[in-house]
Amino acid sequence: MNTAFLSDLLNAIADRGRTLLGLPAPSADPATRAAGLMDLCERLLTGRGEASGTALAREMLDIFASLDEAGRVSFYAALAARFGPDETALAKAVEAWSQAPTEDNAGRLHYASEPRRQEIFRRLNRAPGGTAALVGLRADLLKRLKAHPELKAVDRDLVHLFQSWFNRGFLVLRRIDWSSPAVVLEKIIRYEAVHQIRDWEDLRNRIDPPDRRCYAFFHPALLDEPLIFVEIALTETIPGAVQPLLAMPRAAMKAEEARTAVFYSISNCQQGLAGVSFGNFLIKQVVEELRRESLRLEAFVTLSPVPGFMRWLRAQPTDHWPLEDRQALEGLDDPYWPHDPDFAPRARALLEPLAAAYFLEARSPDGKPVDPVARFHLGNGARLERIDWLGDVSEKGLAESAGFMVNYLYDLDRIEENHEAFANQGEIVASAAVRRLLKANARLRLAPVPAKN
Repeated sequence: MNTAFLSDLLNAIADRGRTLLGLPAPSADPATRAAGLMDLCERLLTGRGEASGTALAREMLDIFASLDEAGRVSFYAALAARFGPDETALAKAVEAWSQAPTEDNAGRLHYASEPRRQEIFRRLNRAPGGTAALVGLRADLLKRLKAHPELKAVDRDLVHLFQSWFNRGFLVLRRIDWSSPAVVLEKIIRYEAVHQIRDWEDLRNRIDPPDRRCYAFFHPALLDEPLIFVEIALTETIPGAVQPLLAMPRAAMKAEEARTAVFYSISNCQQGLAGVSFGNFLIKQVVEELRRESLRLEAFVTLSPVPGFMRWLRAQPTDHWPLEDRQALEGLDDPYWPHDPDFAPRARALLEPLAAAYFLEARSPDGKPVDPVARFHLGNGARLERIDWLGDVSEKGLAESAGFMVNYLYDLDRIEENHEAFANQGEIVASAAVRRLLKANARLRLAPVPAKN
């Protein structure tokens, strides 16, 4: 109710401000609209009134939403070229600092070096729906960076601001269950990025039984828009495959009988917030929520996908491999290979050591593990506990990872120690079972993972 009242108040302020400013009706001509948007940027920066500023901000967002692709690229380019730091003010601040390196002059230098477009974004954020509009604007910008790398400065400024606006102090954790608003449930179905939710009954199977949980982070400025959510299965032991967890129908167990909490799907929902990390906070807070339920949980683990394994494997030099191993690699193109009793054992003997090498030895050019999911969980302080053969036999799982999944263990007594080892020494904390798999491999010469097209 309070949020709705504030939104109505901002809309009223914007309407009155628009009248005071005498803003004309938007032009139908795209070029005229784009040019007018640049003029409004200057007015937004120099204006001081609350009502006029809110009206200008809303007008600008409305015009931006109406621009075609060329108009949007032109707008981003103008932000990059015309709304960087005020060069005159920056030169004066540099001169003052060089003559007297005081705290005051350092502060003036800091503020003078800030691009003016950051202040434009701050003021746009004051408009009704401004936060959601800016998140959408960045999602649109991200699609254009490859073709227009000169726009990266605009993207960096948005990320810089989003990291403040969406920091942990503003996020609200909510449990998602069958009584949650339908609009939220619909978005959970839409945003699920790891294991597709087929329909409403599939969703209910994941969030309604007593041995299932789902939690999401929300932001007060984005009503009923989850930022990230995690799906959890409460089980007796650490699972090695996802299909039994997703099976329909299945017999649910009592939550109090569970000993393991399994994080089997984490989905980021807002493309415009890519690069703004929520997952580490989410997992740790959900662990605390589960512990407050007074459940008798002894282990907190993931059942994680390995999305880059096959892409990495296909890039390895195999001309020195035995013929039977090269044939086994080619045999993975047949989607029915896991059901072949003669071929599957050969594939396992070949692939398990290679999977261990992928996790423990393969590095990207910056020296980090090539697997993005591994980087996330190891960076959070988890331990690489187990590599699961045929953990995901879905079409997607076989194509991306040859069916492999991985358990990362969150040992609450060792999280900080593991995090420090990974962050400072690049050490991958792994179980003895995973390291034993690596010793079985003597045939592979590692190659860097290829960049995505």
